[in-house]
Amino acid sequence: MPTNEQLKAFFIKCVTVSNLLQSIELVRYDERTNRIVMLVGETIQVEILSNGETITG
Repeated sequence: MPTNEQLKAFFIKCVTVSNLLQSIELVRYDERTNRIVMLVGETIQVEILSNGETITG
C-alpha cells in the first residue's frame, strides 16, 4: 500500500504533467521496492519513493 507521502507526491506529479500537456502512459505500484513508477509520454520514467521523494530519469 502506498504511503501518504507517496500519494501526495503522485498527485502533485500528475497535476504537473497534465499542466504540461503530457500524457501519463503507465502507473504501477511495485510491491517489491515499495515505489510508485510512472511512465510519462514515451520516454520519461518517474519513481516515487516511500518518503515521497521523486526520481526522474
